[in-house]
Amino acid sequence: MEALTLLIIRHAEKPGDAWPGPGLTEQGVADDKSLVIRGWQRTGAWTAMFGAGLGGDSCPEPKAIYAAAPGAPTATDDGPSKRPFETVLPLAARLGLTTCAKYALGDEAKLMAKVSALSGIVLIAWEHKAIVKSLVPLIPVSSGTPPTHWPGDRFDVVLRYDRPAGATTFAYRQLYPLLLSGDSDTPF
Repeated sequence: MEALTLLIIRHAEKPGDAWPGPGLTEQGVADDKSLVIRGWQRTGAWTAMFGAGLGGDSCPEPKAIYAAAPGAPTATDDGPSKRPFETVLPLAARLGLTTCAKYALGDEAKLMAKVSALSGIVLIAWEHKAIVKSLVPLIPVSSGTPPTHWPGDRFDVVLRYDRPAGATTFAYRQLYPLLLSGDSDTPF
């Protein structure tokens, strides 16, 4: 296997959290499936960190970006969250990449099969509960202890998994870039 670094982030802030306000699309249209203003600020901070070299060796520039598919509304609901896709959309634009939103919540096994076969740096933006319940258990880890719970109020963490060339397992570590006021360096 080739060397692979997976950087996994939770989507940015959403309506009803500590940073209140309505969800807004990129065009400023109210939408409860979109990010709040604080979330758009975090999106800009992620873009600067990952897309302008500000993350250094710990949070390098991704060569591929994956986000949970926003999906389309159905007759019974208004569709899944747009937040993971919105969180990385400006970063992808800055880097000239296309965000892969082929996989939706529930497709974590397909996503991990795809990204595990890649090499280089891959960023994944996903929903926090599905990260710890459905993505993390699919990543074979030889060192470090990945989380089994992601607190609902934490949007400021990067889960980093490194697989050296020739290896089949990853080393895990949790990163705290402290991008916005109120961010924490406390592990969870």
